[in-house]
Amino acid sequence: MSTTPQPVPPPHGLRFAFGTLTALPVRVGRWDREAARAGMLCAPLAGLVVGVAAAAAGLLLLLLGAGPPLAAVAAVAVPAALTRGLHLDGLADTADGLGSGKPAGDALRIMKQSDIGPFGVITLVLVLLAQAAALTRAYDDSWALGALAAVVSATAARLALTLAARTGVPAARPEGLGAAVAEVVPVPGAIGAALAVTLAAAAAGAFLGPYACALAVLSVLAALAAAELLLRRCTRRFGGVTGDVFGALAETAATTVLVVLSLH
Repeated sequence: MSTTPQPVPPPHGLRFAFGTLTALPVRVGRWDREAARAGMLCAPLAGLVVGVAAAAAGLLLLLLGAGPPLAAVAAVAVPAALTRGLHLDGLADTADGLGSGKPAGDALRIMKQSDIGPFGVITLVLVLLAQAAALTRAYDDSWALGALAAVVSATAARLALTLAARTGVPAARPEGLGAAVAEVVPVPGAIGAALAVTLAAAAAGAFLGPYACALAVLSVLAALAAAELLLRRCTRRFGGVTGDVFGALAETAATTVLVVLSLH
């Protein structure tokens, strides 16, 4: 009997991506490695939907006359709500683990605790302030740039997860989301996803002019570079990736995009 992995139909990959990376009511039908591979390759599409929802919330408040600061807060709140805060929680836990100074095993135990330590609190506050401030600056420039920032940041955040799930990046634990998706994405597939998102960001930015186009591309590249630096730090520190690390990578990438696009 053949043991060759069977290709996963696209709906299963999409269900895996939306069911694990968002709080949308999507039932995940398959949890095997093939479904995880397809799902992580579809992760940027989940980010696109989250980003469009965030942009819509920001634009609605602008239309109601709330002003850029409140529009920015809404655009930051929507991705948090659509992930049930899991990425932010992962960011805080990763900060606590990295800041603990403990050996890998002890640091991983700290990350699994339900409470948030001082490193996590400080990191959460600074990241959320940076995201809101950057989006406020973007909305101050134009509603279109604010919407672009919201969409690109959410998409790049999930792209960072695709790259973190590539072959060669091990799991730190034998269980959990990190173990379920670690090393499921072939390197060529990860590169292809990165190119597709970068080109899409360039196309979206082109509607706002050459400078916005270049800035959109730069924001994606900078986001991936920042996420990669954090990924390498975490794999050296913890021995691999965990679900918390994936959350930290997503928030790092999203924040980097927003900061770069605020330089318009």
